[in-house]
Amino acid sequence: MLCTRLTNARILTMDPHHPVARDLGIWRGRIVGLDEAVTSLPARDVIDLQGATVLPGFIDSHVHLAWAGLKARTPSIAPCERIEDILAVVDEAARRPAPPGAWLDVAGYDQRALGRHLTAAELDRVSHGRKILLMHDSGHACVVNTAVLELLPADVEHENGFLAESAMTAARRLRLPYSQEELADAIEHAARACLAEGITACAEAGIGGGLLGHSPVELGAYQLLRDRGRLPLRVQLMASGDTLRTRATHPDDGFTEALDLGLRTGFGDDWLSLGALKIYTDGGMMARTAALTSPYEGTDDTGRFQDDPERLTRLIVDGHLAGWQLAVHAIGDRAADLALDALERAQKLKPRPDARHRIEHAGLIRPDQLPRFAALGVSAVVQPNFLRYFGDDYATVMGERRAGWMYRGRGFLDHGVTLVGSSDRPVTDGSPLRAVQFMVERASLSGRIIGGEEAIGVDEALRAYTVAGAHACRWDDTAGTLSPGKRADLAVLGDDPHRVDPARIGDIEIVTTFVDGRDTREAPPA
Repeated sequence: MLCTRLTNARILTMDPHHPVARDLGIWRGRIVGLDEAVTSLPARDVIDLQGATVLPGFIDSHVHLAWAGLKARTPSIAPCERIEDILAVVDEAARRPAPPGAWLDVAGYDQRALGRHLTAAELDRVSHGRKILLMHDSGHACVVNTAVLELLPADVEHENGFLAESAMTAARRLRLPYSQEELADAIEHAARACLAEGITACAEAGIGGGLLGHSPVELGAYQLLRDRGRLPLRVQLMASGDTLRTRATHPDDGFTEALDLGLRTGFGDDWLSLGALKIYTDGGMMARTAALTSPYEGTDDTGRFQDDPERLTRLIVDGHLAGWQLAVHAIGDRAADLALDALERAQKLKPRPDARHRIEHAGLIRPDQLPRFAALGVSAVVQPNFLRYFGDDYATVMGERRAGWMYRGRGFLDHGVTLVGSSDRPVTDGSPLRAVQFMVERASLSGRIIGGEEAIGVDEALRAYTVAGAHACRWDDTAGTLSPGKRADLAVLGDDPHRVDPARIGDIEIVTTFVDGRDTREAPPA
């Protein structure tokens, strides 16, 4: 007997061997068959989906769940439009009862509408004895008040309280880490938001260190959720590159840096596992710190690397030699050059044909870089919603010649590069369907077409959030398609993205999601 049979549905399996089905059978969290293979079998539960469209559960291959959950509970100054209004919000939040000298985090900071950054002196006027940290929406910068600046080492650079990249990391490390209980609550909150958007699995892009790590023992928060049955979806964790430590390993092992106990990609189970090693090479376009080969329009600024280029290269090579899958953050084309050069050097030293290394963001990729992605077998993990929401600004600062090179679609696919969809939640909207709409239309919210030649088809865009996501996370055998033997993780949609006007794709209702064969509306995953 089947546990569940879904019937009267338009099931888009993403499997070319059986692309469309009407019935799907589930047994113990796995898909056991489609159509005639299950139609006549008895089932404990038969669910009539009344013509709804069913897809494999979306995979968001680059998220920040802890940050997203914490941000949702943090005072926010978004949208930042007037300095006076920002200071009023900070003033009100700083007046709330708190121990003397306590930290106050404020979310939603973005200098672009202001025309300049806030200053430490301005924050000092409304600090009320608190240490203030305004987190930039990009995650790559912050503004702090003088109480924080006074605690920083003398060699940490800042501009009137504005701290970018490693300088921001230095400020965040001054404070006590969040507790595992606090992180667990935040992660669960963000994960349930993912479920509501049809996402059944995701990759957490960097824990334990780096720019956005919230605790050196951050993995424990995920284990708490897993142990207590509160982890709503499947999560693959990326360890931040700076969590590696130099170890006195045997010469035959071929590497000198590792996590404690030698953990690496692949450790874990179907619900919680260790994925790629996350390595930052540059910053972001929103904060104007992405590393470019030519300056941002109207400036002489070409962004910055996170560290000495040779040291970054060495970290990438060492990670490859140690057996890690690598997820290399590279937004600007200069950063992509560094990443591609390092991965090429690593593969020459120790060929690993199925390493499945990834470049996270691939925000600005020149035409000459596309064949290099393909030759190295590197996936491009892009965030289409960046251009949907920030595209007007990004296109302006890149200029007409480079605007079409941003967050490519068609260029990657035509070169045989695996194109992977993701959100970078909470930097912007996490909805896969709104991202799919952008990939098809290439239109920002204002209607501006950005790189129209990079538009792709609906099916290709859906593959980026299903089949390609499974490939990037090494889940091919268990996810990405609705095929017999795979996990019964699926999204039920109110309409078929292929059959609606492209401008309506992002508004399609997510009726429900199934994880492990269970309808998450009825009972949360165990």
